[in-house]
Amino acid sequence: MKINFSKMQGLGNDFMVVNNLQLGWQPTAEQICSLADRHFGVGFDQLLLIETPGAGSEADFAYRIFNADGAEVEQCGNGLRCFARYVYDHRLTNKNTLTVETRSGQYQPSLLADGNVKVDMGRPQFAPAQIPFTAPQQQLDYQLELDQQPVKVAVLSMGNPHAVTQVDDLQTAPVEQLGAQISNHPLFPNGVNAGFMQIIDRNHIHLRVYERGAGETLACGSGACA
Repeated sequence: MKINFSKMQGLGNDFMVVNNLQLGWQPTAEQICSLADRHFGVGFDQLLLIETPGAGSEADFAYRIFNADGAEVEQCGNGLRCFARYVYDHRLTNKNTLTVETRSGQYQPSLLADGNVKVDMGRPQFAPAQIPFTAPQQQLDYQLELDQQPVKVAVLSMGNPHAVTQVDDLQTAPVEQLGAQISNHPLFPNGVNAGFMQIIDRNHIHLRVYERGAGETLACGSGACA
């Protein structure tokens, strides 16, 4: 099968975007892993498929998101911005505001006059069952037991699960080591995106995110919201 695609990025968070409205491609995890390879494939953090919404849906489009490891996930903030720009640029719509169906609900990206895309990410969800996260009750933060040390995290969903921990120095924080452990922690049945946040002042933070199924990425829109 011949597949046409576009390569897009939002702040360095990069995607392979495929118009699947008529193609009907059902990629396997093995295919996605091969395509995601940055040496022998296309190379990307996530694969985005543009599809027709389900029967009875009032959405304009549906889109599916697959991480580089082949796992399908619920939502991606930067991916949604790239998705919206793709359908505008390829004249699949003439609307400035779209309703897009994802696994975690509907979102509305809007094309701005300067060409940028704004996305209403919705309200964060903190109830453990909605993340999902295994905990007896909702708390402001939780302690995760890791291999080397316990880590305090805030846990929430922005349509996809996030665990955010505060660090003193983002440059020296062991993002790769702790990120992999947090991302695959058994208390998160679907895995989790691990955010490492350094507070600079009341209006600025520095952030690094280790995304489940992709590793550390250059940016994460839902992670910034989290």
